[in-house]
Amino acid sequence: MGQGITLSEIAEKMNLKNLTPEVDMIEKVVNVPDVNRPALQLAGFYDRFDSNRVQIIGNVENRYVQTLSEEQRQETYEKLLQHPIPCIVFCRDIVPEESFLKTAVKYGVPIFNTVKQTSDFMAEIIRWMNVRLAPCISIHGVLVDVYGVGVLIMGESGIGKSEAALELIKRGHRLVTDDVVEIRKVSDETLVGTAPEITKHFIELRGIGIVDVRSMFGVQSIRETQNIDLVITLEDWSRDKEYDRLGLEEEYTEFLGNKVVCHRIPIRPGRNLAIIVESAAVNHRQKQMGYNAAAELYKRVQENIAKKKK
Repeated sequence: MGQGITLSEIAEKMNLKNLTPEVDMIEKVVNVPDVNRPALQLAGFYDRFDSNRVQIIGNVENRYVQTLSEEQRQETYEKLLQHPIPCIVFCRDIVPEESFLKTAVKYGVPIFNTVKQTSDFMAEIIRWMNVRLAPCISIHGVLVDVYGVGVLIMGESGIGKSEAALELIKRGHRLVTDDVVEIRKVSDETLVGTAPEITKHFIELRGIGIVDVRSMFGVQSIRETQNIDLVITLEDWSRDKEYDRLGLEEEYTEFLGNKVVCHRIPIRPGRNLAIIVESAAVNHRQKQMGYNAAAELYKRVQENIAKKKK
């Protein structure tokens, strides 16, 4: 799990308005990629209260509080805000009453609001926090979006990963990151790759140096993030090694406990790596859609053998 998200980062990313600038937010961080709507808590039920989450108040919670007397409201505010809440966000551009804000300042709880609909805001912040707080590792490789398939190209240093990526970019595909790939486990099925801030949009080409892909090929040639769907490992061709020529059985590699389909591609002079990567990406999409060319060939061979026997 990551080190947590600061409230300043959340406010900037979600475009939130700070209603309590007096409250010091420096040491406040969010470590849980989920939110809570404190409906039951406003009604006085605090068993199993997830106070460590971002609390979100929408129309329903706000309307309920307005039905209470002034004395009941103040008592409700005191009970809620004395918990160690990282922050409270009011949606639909709701501005809480002054007594709520004063109580929040008293207990050091930052209050924000947003113009977004409650359900839309919840979905957006949960999705973002899941990626931001996901377990993360950094590996050596190149990540490219090829026909919508996230292809992670790996191999020894100097084998031609960056050159293959550059050719793919020239053919209309998009670079996510070169040299270092930050991989985050968003779920048990999904790995998301991003570039470190320092190397974002750059490619290193031996003999030339650093190339800025965005400046050379335009913003359509880059992506900020991409799911990792396929791994291609480049290796020097060896006469003594047998390579899979049919692809009937999938090979996998593992990152953070998630398995990803992996192809080992032997490198020889004259092989066009960009076309090979494109073909692998399209073939992977076909398999995802239910068509397996290797299985179809195997089926035809078996049918042909059966006919000859008859």
